[in-house]
Amino acid sequence: MKRQLVLENGDVFIGDGFGSDRDIIGEVVFTTGMTGYQETLSDPSYCGQIVTFTYPLIGNYGINRDDFETIRPFVNGMIVKEACETPSNWRSLYSINDFLIENDIPGISGIDTRRLTRIIRNYGTLKGAICSAEADPKQVAEKLRETELPRNQVEIVSTKRPYQSPGRGKRVVVVDFGMKHGILRELNSRNCDSIVVPYDTSAEEILRLKPDGVLLTNGPGDPQNVPEAIEMLRDLIGKTPIFGICLGHQLLALACGAKTEKLKFGHRGSNHPVKDLKTGKVYMTSQNHGYAVSIESIRNTELEVTHVALNDGTIEGLRHRVHPAFAVQYHPEASPGPEDANPLFNQFIELMEKTAQRGNLNA
Repeated sequence: MKRQLVLENGDVFIGDGFGSDRDIIGEVVFTTGMTGYQETLSDPSYCGQIVTFTYPLIGNYGINRDDFETIRPFVNGMIVKEACETPSNWRSLYSINDFLIENDIPGISGIDTRRLTRIIRNYGTLKGAICSAEADPKQVAEKLRETELPRNQVEIVSTKRPYQSPGRGKRVVVVDFGMKHGILRELNSRNCDSIVVPYDTSAEEILRLKPDGVLLTNGPGDPQNVPEAIEMLRDLIGKTPIFGICLGHQLLALACGAKTEKLKFGHRGSNHPVKDLKTGKVYMTSQNHGYAVSIESIRNTELEVTHVALNDGTIEGLRHRVHPAFAVQYHPEASPGPEDANPLFNQFIELMEKTAQRGNLNA
């Protein structure tokens, strides 16, 4: 069945539909990972977006039961050059087409994803629609330009109620802004007693749980659309160790007086080089974000830059000069991607231990 992808700037791509046949609108972005499409599709940070995969063949190893990053995917749509119909892998349970149908997610294949990626790099991220080939593209493009995309993505993806992942080690309160399961997996592997709470939980409620530390997760959208979290962090900094990841990194920066800015087309993929300014070591990292912390805004805060992106020089890591708090823009839990930065979870454990030795900040 022929379908079309229409962009708000008027560009049109004709391809073959797969997955759900419903029409959808979303922000069109691209990711450069060669593998890990299952983790990408189930990453809550892609909420409301139509994801373009730059690698030409997607779906060749199917979908398995183990590699999901959330139970319910929040991605709006999928764009590929070629969608494999007959996957081959010993863990595969069904095809990517079956996965999209099961979750009512539209896909389009057979289009020039290289051309589409170049358009996004030139124009920046664009609103787009996957719709019937019979629809008038001019009318669709006009509707796109008039459509305002949702700004409450974090509210959509965050857990609605607190829940516990028990352990015998450090108690970590995990503030869920759109948490990937890989983060909880890493805490579990270190025997942490994790309590996952909604994005709008207050500092008072968090401290009532007597945490050894607080982890701020990844999540979708503009960090300035989550004022509740910024207010919570302002009340929390200095009272417990804090570790921020991706959106959590941006929110920590905002709470400390820095500013964030929208990137032209974002960082999405599993092959982004990041330099540790202290050691000089370069890590290959997994990333998925459309906003970054402004370098100029850091100067009048108590934050210092610890990591930078080698591709464009943007901030990839921050540390508080006074209080036990640090954050990174990339994903140390990978899923998908390289695990170079996985030791950051050990650094968080060590920070909680050192803080406990100096005295309980919550007392």
